[in-house]
Amino acid sequence: MGLFLGLGIGGIVLLAVSLVFDGVVEGVLDGLFDGWLSLPVVAGFVSMLGFTGAIVLGSTGLGPGPAVAVGAVAGSGAGWLAWRLSRALLGDRNGAAPHQEDLLGSTGSVVTAIPAGGYGEVLLRLAGQPVKYAAQAETPLTRGAEIWVMAAPSSTSVTVRAVEH
Repeated sequence: MGLFLGLGIGGIVLLAVSLVFDGVVEGVLDGLFDGWLSLPVVAGFVSMLGFTGAIVLGSTGLGPGPAVAVGAVAGSGAGWLAWRLSRALLGDRNGAAPHQEDLLGSTGSVVTAIPAGGYGEVLLRLAGQPVKYAAQAETPLTRGAEIWVMAAPSSTSVTVRAVEH
């Protein structure tokens, strides 16, 4: 039973190593078996093999052979699940980083008053997060005024105008 528990604990240690050295082994084995030899998959297989084998060995009268067989089936399931989860997480290509063009036409509010032709600060929402930008306007805008973004000349500044109601 000690061997099975050692395999289970070793699998968990391997999973911790895969979190610390994210992608190192995958980079070495790039393209080999399409991710089946990734550390999370191997860790899931080994730990489930070990813990399931220990449970079968300790709770039934079966010997080590059936414990290994049942553990291997459970380990294969855990490895497959880890592979599917990692493919689903790593395959998310829809999370594109926002760009300054995404600000055009958005609304926000003035945080620091904007003098005519000078700079102040506005609070805008970019990808759902509040972000402060340096802002310039043709007419003076007071703190709290609702604004509309006309241009984004740089990644940290915008040109705004007051929202007309």
